[in-house]
This record gives sequence, structure tokens and C-alpha cells, in this order.
Amino acid sequence: MTAKPVIVLVRPQLGQNIGKAARAMLNFGLTEMRLVAPRDGWPNPEAGPAASGADIVLEQAEVFATTQDAIADCSHVFASTVRRRDLVMPVVGPEEMADRIAASPNRSAILFGPERSGLETEEVALADAIVTVPINPEFASLNLAQAVILLAYEWSKEANLAQPTAKELEPRAPHGELEGLIAQINDELDAKGYFHPPSRTEATRNTLRTIFTKTGWSSREVKAVRGIIRALVNAPRQR
Repeated sequence: MTAKPVIVLVRPQLGQNIGKAARAMLNFGLTEMRLVAPRDGWPNPEAGPAASGADIVLEQAEVFATTQDAIADCSHVFASTVRRRDLVMPVVGPEEMADRIAASPNRSAILFGPERSGLETEEVALADAIVTVPINPEFASLNLAQAVILLAYEWSKEANLAQPTAKELEPRAPHGELEGLIAQINDELDAKGYFHPPSRTEATRNTLRTIFTKTGWSSREVKAVRGIIRALVNAPRQR
């Protein structure tokens, strides 16, 4: 897995936003958060509930007095902000940022400014490049956690985080269980006179078999369907 970038929140204002940013980080496998002069100090009691279980990020968060201190051990630094006309420096998109982080064996950092004002010019100037997200120019309003989650997600694509498949989550039912379901359906339909005319019985049974064998039922699903059939054909329960 590629080296994980450090998320640096510069002068964050609300504990809730720090917590939400931590949650966004952990969703995509990032755990190293650094805080530069948080307005309300640290730790902040409002951060924990907002993190929704991302406690490891908050517990390991480090506090720094200046942005320079927070990125002192980072070889590559990206400033998350809109394009700055007052600075002549490279501007990259999220994909290129993720590519550069993945290509480097050294520590990287992504800077995010305070909620209301964003990064100051001198803070952006500390970065190697500006990273900006394509956004509606008529409504360019992202909150802190949204900005973090967008760039964390882009990094996660480079990291190839595992995505469990449906088969991994719930294996297919054994063939015998599926045969039991099909036999139950055939028996109940036969009792109701469903198979008519008799000359079409075998073809109809084969059609039903195809319907119930091509779906990849799990054992849980087979049991649920069999329970539904029993409920439909048996006398209703007394209440």
C-alpha cells in the first residue's frame, strides 16, 4: 500500500468539524491528523460525537503551533484551496495529487484551512502545489469534512482499499438446500393445480428451476423464501 498522507487542519474552528473530518479520514484508511492552533484548544469535547467512532484518529491527533512545524517532516505538501491569483505555483487536480503521493516513498501532507476563511497566502506558499476540486463556480461551497473526504477518497483509489464482494459477505447455499426449495415450490403448486395442461408440466418445472437456480441464493435467503411459502399455504395464526 502506498504511504498514507498526513491531513493537516490549519486553525480549525469547531470541534464538530474536526470530528467530522476524522470520520471522513478513517472511511478511507487515513489516521494521521495534525491540528495547527485549533481555535478552541485540544482536546475538544465536541469532536468525539461528531467522529462517529473514528476515535483512533482523534486520540492520535497532534497539535502544532504553526503550519511550518506541522509539515516539517513532509517532503510533499499540497494546499487544498481554490486557484490563487496572488501566487505563481502549480495547480493540480485530486487525481494528480494522489498520483504524486503514491509515487513518493516520503511523507506527504494535505493542508486544509479554517472553515470561514481558508488558508492564508503565506500558508499556501508553503506547499509544493495547490490541489483544487472541480466544482460548480456558481456555488463553490464545500465544508471542511467534504473537502477532506473528496481528497481522501482520491488517495484511496491509489491505495486499492479492499472492497468486499457479495460472495465474500454471504456464500451461496449448498445445492441440496436449493433443491429442497424447488421441491417445496413444485409440491405446493401441484396441490393448487398450477401445472396445466399436463403436457406442459415438465417445461414449466424447468422454467421454475431456472428462475431459482440462476440467482445465487444464500442459505439465509433460501430459508426466508421457504418460510414465506409456508406462511402463504398454511392456515393463518390465531391472534
